[in-house]
Order: sequence, then C-alpha cells, then structure tokens
Amino acid sequence: MHSVFRDPISGLTHLAGAVFAIVALGILMARAAMYGEVVHIVSFAIFGATLFLMFAASALYHLIHASEQVILWLKRIDHIAIFLLIAGTYTPFCLIPLYGNTGLILLVAVWSLALAGIALKLFWISAPRWLSTLIYVGMGWLVVFAFEPAMARVPEGALWWLLFGGIAYSVGAIVYALRWPDPWPRWVGFHEIWHIFVMAGAFCHFWAIAFHLSHVSVGAGV
Repeated sequence: MHSVFRDPISGLTHLAGAVFAIVALGILMARAAMYGEVVHIVSFAIFGATLFLMFAASALYHLIHASEQVILWLKRIDHIAIFLLIAGTYTPFCLIPLYGNTGLILLVAVWSLALAGIALKLFWISAPRWLSTLIYVGMGWLVVFAFEPAMARVPEGALWWLLFGGIAYSVGAIVYALRWPDPWPRWVGFHEIWHIFVMAGAFCHFWAIAFHLSHVSVGAGV
C-alpha cells in the first residue's frame, strides 16, 4: 500500500474525515438556516469550511507521492489548516453565545494567534515540533480566559462536548509532541494515533456547534 500512498493509514483516515466534513457542513448549514440567524449561517460555514480544509489538506499531504518541494508545500498547508480549524471552531462560540466584548476580544485573539502560526509555518517550516504544538494547545485552551462568561452563557451540552473535544485534541497533541506511543511505526505509530484523536476532537466540536448552538440567540447564551 505504501507504493500507492505515501502514508496510507494517516491519509485514508483523514480522507474519511474530509468526507465526514462535507456531510457535517451540510448538517451545519441546514440547522443554521432552520433555527438560527445570519450570524449562525456565516459562523457555522466558517467552522465547516475550516473543518473540511483541515481534513482535505491532511489527506492530500499524506497520500500522494510527489517531489520534495511539492511535499514541503503540502506539509505547510496541512499545518496551516490546523491553525485555521482552531480559529474556525472558536468563531461560532464567539459570535453567538459569547457575543459582546468578551466574544469579540476572544475572536480577535484566536485569529491573531492563527495568523502568527500561519506565518511561522510559511517562513520557518523547520520550526521545532514543540513550538507548533504549544501554539495549537495554547489556542485551544485560550477559552479559559473567558471561563466565567462561557460557563454562564454557553449551553451545558455544548460545554461538555467542547471539553471532550479539547481533551481529545490535547491528548493527541501530547502524543504528537512526544512521538509516543509508537507501537507499529510503519502502519499505526504515534502519527496515526494523533490523527485518530484529531478526528475524535473534530467530531465532538461539530456536535457541540451543530446540535447545541443552532437554537441559541446571539448574545443570549442559555
């Protein structure tokens, strides 16, 4: 299989993730249109688009055989898409239940960090693994600075799914940074385990947004 695909397990799992993201985007748009306002449609679309971009970029990077230069650019896009997804995940929460000063400050902060991460990947592709991981995790847990309003205004169901997703992403990031566990490196090593945790985290956050934010009025929280 390695003769056909460069990294088959990682690539195929995230190809499945890209298919899931297309379905998820359809569900997000349907629920936003049925129950929400324009801001629901726009913010859900941003999340769904970044979800698809992340999985599609990862699948392409891991599956195709190409020149070293092409692979390098695909790697950049793959890592950039992670920053975009994290910021895209924050967007519906910042613009719907947390709308106001707290939500807008948080939104600007997370997208600023995403842009910083993108610049890092474009201009320092050989940056240490721990540095990228630190930014990913830092962006993911930036919400702790808005802990009190989040607890008061984000629906309880969404909070639980956010927590589950955050834990999945964080455990995956630790596996990625430590390169451990790495049971069968050729087929299912630390990298493939990280991808599985990413898929779990993405599903949790999709569920939180699609099924717990679609009915929430802008700025009204619960």
